Amino acid sequence: MTPQHPDPTGNAITVNGAARTVPSACTVETLLGLLGLHPDGLAVAVNGSVAPRAGWRRPLPHGAVVDVLSAVPGG
Repeated sequence: MTPQHPDPTGNAITVNGAARTVPSACTVETLLGLLGLHPDGLAVAVNGSVAPRAGWRRPLPHGAVVDVLSAVPGG
């Protein structure tokens, strides 16, 4: 059996329930740009834990499950 290795050119992640392949060094900050989202008013969880904005420049782990949430005024 051949061992499975992550694709060195991409990272398979899940964003809000949808599978995506992003660059291997993709960060939360980069991901938001790829999604066309402005970071103001957003919260992001990675693998079930809220990602503080100070960590948005760290690469996402391979296979990360990312949830992007937006604040709704008057909720």
